[in-house]
Amino acid sequence: MSAIELRDPNLVMRLARLGSFHQSRLSFMRVLTRRLASEGWRFEQTAFDVDEIGVGHAVYTAHGPEHSYSLVAFAHDLPPESRSDRVIAEAWDATFTLFDGVPTDADIARLSQNIPLQEAGRVTSRELSVSRANRSVRLWEHVVSQLAAGQQPDTNQIEAVGYLMRTTAVYGSGKLGAADREMLADRSEFQSPFQVEMLSVFLTRWFVRDLVQHMANTRAAAAGQTAAALDPGIARSLGIGNSTGLGMAPFLLNHPLLFNNWITAREEAIRLVRDIETATPAEVTLFRELVQRSQKTIAAWRSDHPAQVKKLADLRADLASITTYLDGFSFSDRHPWDRLFQWAVANLTSEGQEWLSSLMLEPYGAKVDHLAARMAADTNANFRISGGMTVGAMRKQIADIYGWALDTDWKMPANKARAWYVSEEKLEPRLGERFEEPIEEYEQPLAPGRDAAALFEALTHWPDDVQIAEFLLRHPRHRHTVRRVQIVGRAPYAEIRDNTISSTILPIDMLRCKLSFFGATQFDPRSDRWVRICLYGNAPYPDELVPNNADFWIYPDVTEGSA
Repeated sequence: MSAIELRDPNLVMRLARLGSFHQSRLSFMRVLTRRLASEGWRFEQTAFDVDEIGVGHAVYTAHGPEHSYSLVAFAHDLPPESRSDRVIAEAWDATFTLFDGVPTDADIARLSQNIPLQEAGRVTSRELSVSRANRSVRLWEHVVSQLAAGQQPDTNQIEAVGYLMRTTAVYGSGKLGAADREMLADRSEFQSPFQVEMLSVFLTRWFVRDLVQHMANTRAAAAGQTAAALDPGIARSLGIGNSTGLGMAPFLLNHPLLFNNWITAREEAIRLVRDIETATPAEVTLFRELVQRSQKTIAAWRSDHPAQVKKLADLRADLASITTYLDGFSFSDRHPWDRLFQWAVANLTSEGQEWLSSLMLEPYGAKVDHLAARMAADTNANFRISGGMTVGAMRKQIADIYGWALDTDWKMPANKARAWYVSEEKLEPRLGERFEEPIEEYEQPLAPGRDAAALFEALTHWPDDVQIAEFLLRHPRHRHTVRRVQIVGRAPYAEIRDNTISSTILPIDMLRCKLSFFGATQFDPRSDRWVRICLYGNAPYPDELVPNNADFWIYPDVTEGSA
């Protein structure tokens, strides 16, 4: 039996640690591109009907072994004053749906009346996702004007932004009437989480590339000229941006089993690699190559947010330490990955530790990639309270899982300064100031640590051998906490082991954790409550995707130019 154990949830599940996670080969984007390439999916543009001012529709179809899926994209002429990334916006530069199959003309006509309206429209179970995007106005105009003039865009401007459009919402799993996840559960291509959404964004990037070229061609033709074709290397460097706010943070708290499965898969992958006794020369060569390629990504990573500026400084300092240490490190000795891991724990910040943990997985796809299939969760089958559990067992479980919460003085205003609620006006999750705003009566149950401590106190005078069902008959307000404690008892990585309502909480730590599992890069907080990221930067386009480029595209080739 292996001596290497999974890391302690009390270490992994602290917010500062979760907020230091990086993409890995288990990230959902990379799971998707590997599958598409290995199964030989075929892609085609089946419609592109967009006029000279950029209004119209296009269809991009992905044909798999058993099913086909089509991105139906609608391009709009959006006045600048109407452009907003807020969830309550009512107009966008482009709107999309991922359609189950190949749409007919009648389907396109129906969708054209609904998809541009987003929440105000209606979709059916033939639609798997609904999304929208806005242009990066400055970069979009620069690229169009340069290509129309027969020139390539400035790579410095490309690198500074990283995308031509950013999505402001990508809805799936039954949102707005789209297909529920259960309807797709038996399709192998959607076994891993968020594969519908990742496929939608992958095809959206193709549409954006074609649309910007179309607009440049149209402008050049109007001037009696011929536009330049966007350089393929520059095109690949462009991803799809995304603006994400507080709505993503409660997801991790509201889906504990799913969250547990994500973290467990990553932690098991790390454990498996640490347990490897010897590394082959090819594995070491690939690891060293990806360390070098990562330096380019980290050097280009920019942010003005003070917390992220510090994290980037820590990461760059850690990367310098890793590079120096690797110069004299012997991979020929036994258990090289565990020795490297243990050195990182002793010498690096959490940023460097988690970056290195992700990178160590890269040479071992054959050993860890199967874990992606375990990252989904059937939450419906696991939420029934076990009323036969004794009070003594419940108390012990609370002490084991929520020890930090029992040590917290919940009477101190700073420890309960914030409250999660949903804004009626904006329809968005909010994190408000409990003692400054009249919001407490609208508070959402997103403070599991406080609630566990309250349950523990309520159990103080109950005998150990009494069943928890008897306690709940008298105190039903604790039902949700008892259920949660029992879930976390079976799923140790299900719970954030930190105070989610303190005066010092940084929701961006939750956002970054979730986005790292998507595979996001260039994490750029614009406040402590919303961020911009990039998806699929450096990835091959669908018409370029083959097994040889389907995996390590996330690490830019050091031989390429600054683009």
